[in-house]
Amino acid sequence: MDAERIHRDAIVIDAVAPLLDRKKYVDSYNAGGVTCVAPTISAGTDSPAHALHGIGSWLRFIRSRKDLKLVRTASDIEAAKRDAQMGILFHFQGTGPFQTDLDLVEAFQSLGLRMVQLTYNRRDYVGSGCEEDRDEGLSTFGKNLVRRLNENKIVVDCTHTGYRTTMDALSLTTQPAVFSHSNSAALFPSRRNIQDDQAKAAAATGGLVGVTAVPQFVVPGNNGPARPSLDDLIGHIDHFVSLVGIDHVGLGLDYWWGTLPFSEVNFVISEWEHYVNVGDWSREAYPRPPHYNPPEIETPDMLLGMTQGLLRRGYKEADVRKILGLNWMRVFRQVWGE
Repeated sequence: MDAERIHRDAIVIDAVAPLLDRKKYVDSYNAGGVTCVAPTISAGTDSPAHALHGIGSWLRFIRSRKDLKLVRTASDIEAAKRDAQMGILFHFQGTGPFQTDLDLVEAFQSLGLRMVQLTYNRRDYVGSGCEEDRDEGLSTFGKNLVRRLNENKIVVDCTHTGYRTTMDALSLTTQPAVFSHSNSAALFPSRRNIQDDQAKAAAATGGLVGVTAVPQFVVPGNNGPARPSLDDLIGHIDHFVSLVGIDHVGLGLDYWWGTLPFSEVNFVISEWEHYVNVGDWSREAYPRPPHYNPPEIETPDMLLGMTQGLLRRGYKEADVRKILGLNWMRVFRQVWGE
């Protein structure tokens, strides 16, 4: 079948993978034909020590597996594809590990950090998250951080970040910036989704929007858990393609271990209660579990379903390859170099 051939030959990049906090799921991504995946090394206000421990754990794990490769340059992803390996890209979902010391950007970059999200829902030293009622934009520290990320060839990620803070960052950056895992507020007005002008501003930098499969950001729950289909998710891809063009849309599917079928329901609910209680999540944007991924791509090993769905929707082979990974490759090559 064409879908199987295209998926097998394509560079497939999932740019957000908190599921890999449980490293056993590496094999699921491998089985799904993923060329490069970005585990969340740190989130929110995690400390420098926490992030350092996470990187050390991953470096040791990569060294223990011949089928894995640390990604530092775009050519590392191409080499991983050629050598039947899977690239591991270090991503921070929040700037807590830097605290207020910009020299830590250099330190973590040297260890392989290649993409950094500015905030995680709440206000921090950088600016405001998307869950805040007030957004005063990038702080002075935040502006200096964006400049330092540019200098260090680290991708600026505006996901989970407030409207004004993202627009400040997108007007300041000198390198392509992204929303690594965000859907369209025009289709579903969750506070976690982004406005059309945010997507346009990211594309204007040369960046992209990576759509997320997290169910509560795809469709509303309608008095129960959200149960989106793959076609619902591809609707967000369609919207962004029509808005900013085929070259500025990718995948940041955001599988995580709190969504079924990865966890027991009672455990998922306890985790949800924790994040709500500490203020990371609101009940409006993050409704009570259980949560269900689109059944056609329920787990990473099923990602052939994404290729099948895009082809069924009418996307040409060249455009499917762009969405699967080549658009991310263009951004990475421009920011990181060869």
